[in-house]
Amino acid sequence: MPMENDVVLIYVEDEPTSFARIEEIRPDVKKDWFIIKILMLQVPLQSVSWILKADYINGDPFYMGGKSVRMEKVVCPPDERDWEEDEPPGESEKQQETENNTTPPGGEVISFTRHRRLKK
Repeated sequence: MPMENDVVLIYVEDEPTSFARIEEIRPDVKKDWFIIKILMLQVPLQSVSWILKADYINGDPFYMGGKSVRMEKVVCPPDERDWEEDEPPGESEKQQETENNTTPPGGEVISFTRHRRLKK
């Protein structure tokens, strides 16, 4: 089930139409229904609230204005590179630079992974 702060892709008539971020999910006065507040990720930004059953929040289609609508949680696709756990990206290049005793012009490039390790 998508949760608050998740990004969803909204389909209308089985066509992807827009992305949105779930801002809030709270129970409605009707049993088993929820008020879902979403931020439409478009210009201009717009916030809307829908009253939906949990099944609809979980991706089952529902109808709005006579059109079939459904939401699908967006999941970041896996990275195409197969990085090894013990060697973050850029480490092998850094090792080669050290061995060749060269430094790229303008300073050293530090990967975010290495930067996080250095901060700890």
